[in-house]
Amino acid sequence: MKACVNFFFFFNKHCELLSDNHVLLPTYRKRREHCFLSRKIRGSFKICSKSIIFDPEELGEPIIKVCFYNILKKKTKIKLQLINIVIYIKESNVIAPYRNERVKKTLTFQLEVWSKTEDVVQTLLQLHRASCLEKLGDQTAMVSRSLHSRAARQDCDVNCAVEMVMPLVCNPGHVCVTDKNLYFQPLNGYPENVIQIELHNVRRIYKRRHGLRPLGLEVFCSENDFCSDIYLKFDNTADRDEIYYYIATFLENHMTEHTAESYMLQWQRGHLSSYQYLLHLNNLADRSCNDLSQYPVFPWVIADYTSPRLDMTNAATFRDLSKPVGALNKERLDRLLARYRGMPEPSFMYGSHYSSPGYVLFYLVRVAPEHMLCLQNGRYDHADRMFNSIGETWKNCLEGATDFKELIPEFFGTDPSFLENRMSLDLGRRQNGSLVGDVVLPPWATDSSDFLQKHKDALESQYVSEHLHEWIDLVFGFKQRGSEAVAAHNVFHPLTYEGGIDCDRIVDTDQRIAMLTQILEFGQTPTQLFTSPHPQRITPRFQNITRSSSINSPDAELSPGNIDSSFEDLTEESRKLAWANMESLKPVSRHKIHKEAVTGIAVSRDGSAVFSTSQDSTLKMFSKELKEFQRSMSFCNMPLSSCLVLADSKTVVCSSWDNNVYFYSIPYGRRQDTLMGHDDAVSKMCWFENTLYTASWDSTVKVNSSAHKRSQFNLLGELEHDAGVNTVGLNPAGTLLVSGSKDGTVTIWDTSNYRTLQQIHCHSGTIHHMAFSPDSRHVLSVGADSCMKVIDVQTGMVISSVKAEEEQRCFCWDGNWVLCGGQSGDLLLWDLLTNTVTKRIPAHSGAVTAMWMSELCTTLITGGEDRQIIFWKLQS
Repeated sequence: MKACVNFFFFFNKHCELLSDNHVLLPTYRKRREHCFLSRKIRGSFKICSKSIIFDPEELGEPIIKVCFYNILKKKTKIKLQLINIVIYIKESNVIAPYRNERVKKTLTFQLEVWSKTEDVVQTLLQLHRASCLEKLGDQTAMVSRSLHSRAARQDCDVNCAVEMVMPLVCNPGHVCVTDKNLYFQPLNGYPENVIQIELHNVRRIYKRRHGLRPLGLEVFCSENDFCSDIYLKFDNTADRDEIYYYIATFLENHMTEHTAESYMLQWQRGHLSSYQYLLHLNNLADRSCNDLSQYPVFPWVIADYTSPRLDMTNAATFRDLSKPVGALNKERLDRLLARYRGMPEPSFMYGSHYSSPGYVLFYLVRVAPEHMLCLQNGRYDHADRMFNSIGETWKNCLEGATDFKELIPEFFGTDPSFLENRMSLDLGRRQNGSLVGDVVLPPWATDSSDFLQKHKDALESQYVSEHLHEWIDLVFGFKQRGSEAVAAHNVFHPLTYEGGIDCDRIVDTDQRIAMLTQILEFGQTPTQLFTSPHPQRITPRFQNITRSSSINSPDAELSPGNIDSSFEDLTEESRKLAWANMESLKPVSRHKIHKEAVTGIAVSRDGSAVFSTSQDSTLKMFSKELKEFQRSMSFCNMPLSSCLVLADSKTVVCSSWDNNVYFYSIPYGRRQDTLMGHDDAVSKMCWFENTLYTASWDSTVKVNSSAHKRSQFNLLGELEHDAGVNTVGLNPAGTLLVSGSKDGTVTIWDTSNYRTLQQIHCHSGTIHHMAFSPDSRHVLSVGADSCMKVIDVQTGMVISSVKAEEEQRCFCWDGNWVLCGGQSGDLLLWDLLTNTVTKRIPAHSGAVTAMWMSELCTTLITGGEDRQIIFWKLQS
């Protein structure tokens, strides 16, 4: 990879090569005809930092490269003292190992200074002065002196010297940004004299890490996460950030910013394939196809490369995704651990990485042979070490002492060319006498396209879907570093991690070059995206083939129960259809029946009676059929905070700010029972199978059971909090409870033993409302900080966070869509997968404070600070 550090094209001119006995004399077309050499070859003369290159126009002629070690100027002549080796590349236009030819003495050629060659002289002298100052070259000074077209940059708002990152090379030049375009002018005119990107075409722009330093910037003009339009590396972070923020100000109106958490939610719920999700994670973790030292990394997923048929219902078919490649073979791991324990600090388990330029080109040699030749000084690797067979490569990854490589995205794509020797490259002959040709496929693949299809099917299979989060924990997540990495046997060389060393602080130039070369050549660990366990994917109810559960909580807690599947599927489809049509929600009627803000809404099981509580301390009963107010009940002189109707539709339960809970009998029209026990206002409550959960501002949630007579309650538990509890909710199965406090803390409880499962401080103020998703996988919360948070129940990770324009007070949701009641009085329909508001529906003249939705999600009732309740219906 020295080429990536030291090797740059600084000059590129059309010229003619006059050759005789390998002595090179480049001359320009209008030069005087006094040459004594026998043959002229037209082409381009390129001056590089350590060599000169002649690239002929005639394809049959080889590219000639000669390294120099000194530059001398004598009056009107320039003398280059050359190393006595000439390198011939692509002879007869065939991609093959380079041919090196040694001459008998050190070569020297002279270039007379004419007006047409003055720019060559100046470039050579600048190059020599820079190389004398520092071995890396003073590129910034050189670029600023050598660039022409300065007048074209006068209108630029921001400009600076940069390098364009391409595989194995960084091309120096200059970038400038106007209010309409981004321009990059390469110093050598390659690949174009000026690269122009119109800002209105930019869809994403990312800060990048290059060489483990925050110097990169990558620009995408499409939604394709795999290839960008340009990747720039800056001299310092400040210049990079200035360009980034300048461009970002022009893009904020049409560029959607995605986070790892938002992609995670889409993948969890099946809206993103595993392939797409891994591409997104690689992109967010600074992996780029333009940087071979940080190429996207994908996992080995199949362990069976010998069977005639690939059985994806058999767990043994798949690789154990909970372990890194180096830990898959116990015998090898034991040897590595023994060495690790006896190693002085800084110690590491694996001396080589799972992704590096050599590994990437190992897989891509058949489609990028010139990159392999460039990386390995003009030679292919030994034929027996080439990518010959997928089965052999997997075996070596299991048994090799230093081979721990993972895969690349091409293994899950649609283009099989990297598996086929379509260019008829001479890649050598193996020890068994066979030529290296196409990659040998496993028996279960009929051809390379069939292999890719089955390989991709394996990535999307049930087993991998259930376990991919474990591999993500290793590569992008909380097992990447620290004690968790040690426990998971996932510790690599310190130089592969960001922060392992600061190259800018190394004074000695040789040492700095060596350190940067090692970082670029031997692999870099992706940027850490997650610091807590990654949630498991929600998979369809297929036959379970997993070896063992990787989830802490039992699956029973996450299933809705044993319900007839056909009825459940029909109900689920009806709900999906309703939410897909939620934008057509229309008000049916409005009724002002309270004197203060509405605090709770409940509906009888048959839907005939609607109950509402208010800060005016009354419980109101409204007939939905008659569309008229029927009853008004008052239990105390303090506001009522919430209400619910029990399953028998004969009792309404109301919570009050006077610290009590009241039971109202619908048939008898009077208060039936009173439950006391809190030391402050009761804020919210929920009920499941004769068990009542009450939340209070006294910082507790109390659990009471009413086994026989409702007036006889038994206290089952008292769940302590650090602040007043403002809301509480149960999952559909009644196995999980969630509480939200005034200090912004969300707590998830196991109702079988009242043990805390998760506790997350995720809001900066009071939590107004929270609820489980229908499948109990997630909890959504809204708070006084105007934020909506989605929390994964299994891991406690906040997987989505949205800052709304206004405070949200209440909501209904299906796991993907959220219908919120805002402080402004409007209803907002949010798409959680894109974190956008798709519809704003005018509703109340004050904040929406209460909301109820029918089981099939076709009917809605809202209450607000304007003292109204509004009935809503989906329009067909």
